[in-house]
This record gives sequence, C-alpha cells and structure tokens, in this order.
Amino acid sequence: MPSSQPLPPKENTLFKRILKCYEQKQYKNGLKFAKQILSNPKYGEHGETLAMKGLTLNCLGRKEDAYEHVRRGLRNDLQSHVCWHVYGLLQRSDRKYDEAIKCYRNALKWDKDNIQILRDLSLLQIQMRDLDGYRDTRFQLLQLRPAQRVSWIGYAMAFDLLKEYDMAIRVLEEYRKTQTPKPYDYEHSEMLLYQNEVMREARQYQEALDHMYKYEEQICDKLAFKEITAELSLKLNKLKEAEILYYDLIARNPENHSYYGQLVEAVQPKNDVEQLDLYKKLQALYPRAEAPKRLPLNFVKGDTFESLIDVYLRRALHKGVPPLFINLKSLYTDKDKVQRIEKVALGYIDSLDKNSTFSPEDLEKPDIEKEAPTAYLWTLFYLAQHYDHLRETDKALKYIEIALEHTPTLIELFVIKGKIYKHAGDVQQAVEWLDEAQSQDTADRYINSKCAKYMLRANLTKQAEEMCAKFTREGVSAMENLNEMQCMWFQLECAAAYQRLGKYGEALKKCIEIDRHFSEIIEDQFDFHTYCMRKMTLRAYVGLLRLEDIIRYHPFYFKAAQIAIEVYVQLYDHPVTDLDKTEEIDTENLTPKELKKLKSKQRRAERRKAEEKRKEEERAALEKQQKNKHDADLDGPKEEELVPEKLERINDPLDQAIYFLKPLQNFAPERIETHLLAFDIYSRKGKLLLMLQSIKRAHSLDSTNPYLHYCICQLARRGEKQSGLPEAVSTVIQQELKRLLGDKDMRQFNEDFIKSNPTSLTNLIAAAKGLHTLEPTLTEKVTELVTYLGDDLEDRTLENCTEVLNFLCDSLKVESAAVEYQKKCHELFPLATAFIPTEKDGPKGDEKIQDQTPSPQTPQANSISS
Repeated sequence: MPSSQPLPPKENTLFKRILKCYEQKQYKNGLKFAKQILSNPKYGEHGETLAMKGLTLNCLGRKEDAYEHVRRGLRNDLQSHVCWHVYGLLQRSDRKYDEAIKCYRNALKWDKDNIQILRDLSLLQIQMRDLDGYRDTRFQLLQLRPAQRVSWIGYAMAFDLLKEYDMAIRVLEEYRKTQTPKPYDYEHSEMLLYQNEVMREARQYQEALDHMYKYEEQICDKLAFKEITAELSLKLNKLKEAEILYYDLIARNPENHSYYGQLVEAVQPKNDVEQLDLYKKLQALYPRAEAPKRLPLNFVKGDTFESLIDVYLRRALHKGVPPLFINLKSLYTDKDKVQRIEKVALGYIDSLDKNSTFSPEDLEKPDIEKEAPTAYLWTLFYLAQHYDHLRETDKALKYIEIALEHTPTLIELFVIKGKIYKHAGDVQQAVEWLDEAQSQDTADRYINSKCAKYMLRANLTKQAEEMCAKFTREGVSAMENLNEMQCMWFQLECAAAYQRLGKYGEALKKCIEIDRHFSEIIEDQFDFHTYCMRKMTLRAYVGLLRLEDIIRYHPFYFKAAQIAIEVYVQLYDHPVTDLDKTEEIDTENLTPKELKKLKSKQRRAERRKAEEKRKEEERAALEKQQKNKHDADLDGPKEEELVPEKLERINDPLDQAIYFLKPLQNFAPERIETHLLAFDIYSRKGKLLLMLQSIKRAHSLDSTNPYLHYCICQLARRGEKQSGLPEAVSTVIQQELKRLLGDKDMRQFNEDFIKSNPTSLTNLIAAAKGLHTLEPTLTEKVTELVTYLGDDLEDRTLENCTEVLNFLCDSLKVESAAVEYQKKCHELFPLATAFIPTEKDGPKGDEKIQDQTPSPQTPQANSISS
C-alpha cells in the first residue's frame, strides 16, 4: 500500500539513497540525506524519513534520539508499513522480540505481501519458538516465492519442529521432485539426509532405509550414509546387513566405541566367552587399536579379567600412557576388579625394581628385553592414583614420593601429588604442589588453569586471578577478560570461593554473569536462522535449535543457579548489616593514636578507590570507542552494572532465588536437587502447599534421599506449629503427610529411618537434623546420633564429617562435643585442615569451617574430587 505521505521525485530519490546508505552501513551519509528532506518545511514531519533517521541513529548508538524520531514518524504516518517495520527493527535491536512481532504484524496490515517484513517476522517467530506462527509465515513466503529453495525448506522445517512429520516429508518430497542434482551436489545431499532424519523421527524405519539406498549415489557424506543404514538395519532386525556395515565402520575408525557396542548387538553373542572371542578377532584385525583391547575389560570377570588387565597394563606402562588411570577408572565400581588390578600392579613394582621386567617369569623367556626405567616410573604414577582413588592417602603419598625421587622433573607427578593432598583435605598444600608444577612449565595453559582452580578451592581468589592473567589479554583485568571469553569454570569456582568466604555480593555477581552468558548463547542463535537455511546445513541447524531449547540444563548453569539460590537463602536468613554504622560506633572507644591510624587507613582506602574509579572510567571510555567502530545495531540493550554491595543488600532475596529456580524446574526436573532447593525457598516464604509439591516431586525421583527425609520432618513440624491455616490447605497437608509417613507419627518415622540404614553417615546426619527439628530440646541425643564414627559406616568421608562439624557448631552450638568430634576426625583424616585442633578451645559456634565442603543447608554434599 502506498504511503499516506508521498514524496515528490526529488525527495523520493533522496529517501531511496537513505535506504541504500542504511544497507551499506554509510550512516553519516544517510543522516545528511535525511536532513535534506526534513529541512524542507513541507516535509519536516515526513513519517518514513523520520523513522529511517531514527533507525540510522540507532546504528550509531544514539538510542534515545532513535526512539524519539521513530515514534514521531509513526505518529505522523500510522498507515506506513515502513514506519511499523522500522519500529519493529528498533525493538528487535533491544531484544524486545514480542513487541517487535507486534510491530511487524501491524506493518503487514498495510503491506501484507512484503517479503522483507515476512522474513524478519519468521526470524523472530523461530527465535521465540512461536512454531504455529512460524509455519503460517513460511507458508505465505512459499506462496509468494515458490521458486526459492529457502521457502520450501523453511516450510518443511516448521512442520518438523511441530512434530507433524508426515507433512514435513511430503513438502520435502515435492521440493525434491523439482530438483536436478549436479554430479557432486553437497547441498542437495544435505537436503536428502535431512529428509531421511525426519523419516526416522516419524519412526518410518523401512521407508528411511529404502530412501537411503535409493539416493545413495546423490549422498556425498558417505560416513553418515553408512552410520544411518547400519542403525536402521539394526532397528529393523536385519542383523547380517548391520554386522557387515559395522565391520566396515570399524575398519574406517577402529577407536569408535559405539561401533563396537552396536556390532555386538548385531552379532548377538550368547555369552561373555563368545563376546570375548569377537573382540579377540577384532584385536587381530586391528592390532594397533586401543578400543578392542579396552572394551572387554568391562564385562569379563575373575581370572579372565586378571589375565586381560595384565596384558593391557603392560602395554600401556611400557609405552608410558599418562591417562591410563582415567581410562580404567570406570572399572573401580567392581571391588573384585579393583583388588585384581592392585595385585597385578604391585607385582610389577617389585619385579621392575629388582629385575627391570614386569614379572620374574619374564627373565626365563629367550631374547627378553628389559624394560626402560620409565616403565617403573609410570607404574608408580598409576599406583599413586589408584590409592588416592581408594582414599588410602599414606600409600598414595608413598608411591608419589618414590616417583618424584626417581624423576623429579615430570610435571604430572607434581599435579597428582597436589590432587592427593586436595582429596586428603589439605587444599593449601595442594596449591603449593600445583604452583610448583606450573612454575616448571609456565607456557602450559592446562597446568596454569589447574593451578588457578586449586587456588580458588583454597579461597585464594586474588592469586587465582593473577595466575590466569598470564594467558589473558593485556591491558584488561584478568577477571574482565575471562568474563568476556565466557570462561564459566573459572567463574563457577570464584562464586563457590566467595560463598565460602561469606562475600555474598561477589558470589552473586559471578552467578549472574554466568546466567547472562547463557542468555547470550540463546541470543546468538539469531545469526544462524538465515545462514543455515541458505547453506543447507539443515541437520546441524535443527540440532542447534533443540540444544538451545534445553541449554540451561547444562551443569554449569545448574551449579551457578544452585550457588545463587543458597546465597539468597543465606541472605534471607542473615541479612547483611550496614558495616559503616558499626565502624562509626567503634571509633568512639578508640584512643587518639588508634583513631589517627584508622583515619590514615581510611584516607588510603579512599585514594585507592578513586584510582580504581579513574581506571574504570578510562577502560569504559576505551570500550565505548571500540564499540562505536562496529554496527551498534548488533549490540543488545546495555546491561546493568553488577555492584556486589547492592547485590547482597537486596530487599527480595527469595524472589531473586525463584528467578534462578524456574529454569531448573523447567529443564532439570529429573534432578532431585531442583526440588530440594525449591523446598528451601518455599519453606522460608511460608508456602506450605508449594513445600508439599516440592517434596512429592522429590519423593517420586528418590524416596530414600536423606535430605528429603529432613524436608519431610520440617514440613511436619511446620504443619503442627502453624495455626490459622485454611481448612482445605490443612486437610491436603495432613492427607499427603499420611501417605508419606504411612500409619506412623513423625517421631516413629524418624526412628525407622535411622534403623533402615544405620551404617550410612549421610542418613544419620539427616535423621539427626530431623530429630533436632521435631524435638529441639533433645540436643544430647542428636549429638550422640550425629557424632557416631564407627568402622561400620559406609560413607565416613571427609565431606560428611565436615558437615557434621558444621552442624555441631552452627545449629546445636555444643562446643565441647564439637572439639571432641574434631579430635576424632583428625585421627581419621590427619591431613585435613578442617580437623586440625586450634590452639585454644577448638571450633567456636559462630565459626563456619571454611573448607571446600558445602553449607549444612546444601541438599547434597558436593564432591571435592577432581
């Protein structure tokens, strides 16, 4: 529809130049042409020119002026599709996608067949996952441009994402019929593979297999062809065909473990002996391949396992394979296999030390070559890791010390020694050994990162930042550069360190930065919507869309959200007080000399703060200058600066905690920690029904979880204490509690929980907390229950014992029992700094053990293993 404010030929030519300048990013020239039109009194309020001037200003970073001009233009010409389209582009640049979609729809009212607006609308719809709207828009584009490939592919993909597979297959087939493929047409090949993927999603396995063989010549990706046909043959029970195909695939890549598993599925051996024979056949075919030698160790047992592990270990130790233990770590769930590995490895040590062979029998063999000294070294290295994994610290340290005497220049030995100390609870000593390892090869980024990680575990945040600064960009602080590079492992460790140190504002800052990284990752998919359909990388594109839908399921996000929720709960329980007022009060009791020192210290702090502010302003100016060099339209809205002092003094910590909880409930509902964290929040908000909902969801996942038992105790206690509940709420809670408890009362339920697993320290901790909640006066009984350290306990670990000590100090406040417990734990874990007795009276009730273990409210103790 033509504009309600048409321009004469001269001004219309200038307007077209504005459009051209915008497309070519010549923004200053565009503003000149806009000024020429608007300086004419007749067209000073021309809507479309004002809108284009606003869009150009937005690209130059002048947001406020841009919005003012676009809104003026829109008011002057409400029937112009250009004004509505420009307003939509402005909203899109600020990531207000819902508003942008409304603007595009208004633009289409006045020009329903505008291709560019329809394309922009479809991009926003797929970004927002408005799949029904996306399908309708792609259908309009197909009607308008049926000769374009993107129109067909986009329409088919809309049906695929809506899981209307039959329609997607039909559309793709109709498009395929119009094509005449070239001799090596990779894009056509990708379209065929995508069509086949849709068939497999629709469970049309026979049709998909026929389709693959029919178009075999046109498919360029031969590896994908073989993998798909082998998978389909296996699903259709065509085992002989699948077997042949998997043999071909293994010949192509003998180290792909999944091929071997699927070959076994196709061959269907009757027992472990036949399966082992199959692997021996493959070993003969591929003598240099590692996979056919390693995989049988997973299923063989007894003497057969011992003979195979002997061969496997000899080969690896002879070659000198540093990650040997990591490769065999999955076998350590079987106690018999662990004992046999230990027996074989100890035999090597004695023989290598005395004879330089793996066994005395080897000396009797003719033409035997003695092993190099490195075989002895790598055997010591393996045994140190073996005993460290079993938490036999003394033996682990013994072997690593011998290894260091043997070869004091091998960096891996220092790393493992640091790891042993970390697992033993002495993080400071671990840092020293990692620092020594790092100093031997300062160009090794991995050792540098590992050392920084250990420093953060020891709460040495400043030193960790300085360590990472060796590999970050010069002229920018390491912390800022790591944030720019989305180095989330570092930020996570920082957040955990700040949480342990009680610097809650800093911890929250790191968690929010990680949350922003995930938001950026979701925004970044915008660039791929047009690119992938143009380049026909359709399978990868659909995989990207599905990944983005569940991106916040990633462990990094889960951990960051968990820390943030715990910190917000802590801030709700113990709000941060205004320290400045406390300092003012304390100055009244100072002597003149002390007051002079304090004022001098304050002046130095002020000067330092002013210097930091000046540097920050210079850095911000430099960043602004750099940003102005590129298209500001690509930047999203400016994010609010994160100030730790403000973050830890918020008025609604529980509402902020819910912000982090919601993605966990949406994307990680199968993890019990999600619902236990939800319970912690809702219990403080006094939402009994939501507490009950969290308990029921957790109970459906793992009814034996110890922390869940403690949550049930809390709910029962709250139900007893809280009066004035609506009758319906009270009835629901009582009914559901009865289902959870059976016919027992809460006290009996707690007693039965103790009896059900008396050898689990985790269960005893939960039962003790539950008893303390139900009967706060029974401190002596709770203390007796939680401080039991018998040899029959299955999980008498450093983490659990540290949690008990925190519980004694923080909740029960029984100092004498805490000191006694600390002494007993020191005997069990002599290297753990958390249990080293203090010079005076031992741990105080208000002193939290600053180890790398979680706070008592944490649903599950976080492992401190690597």
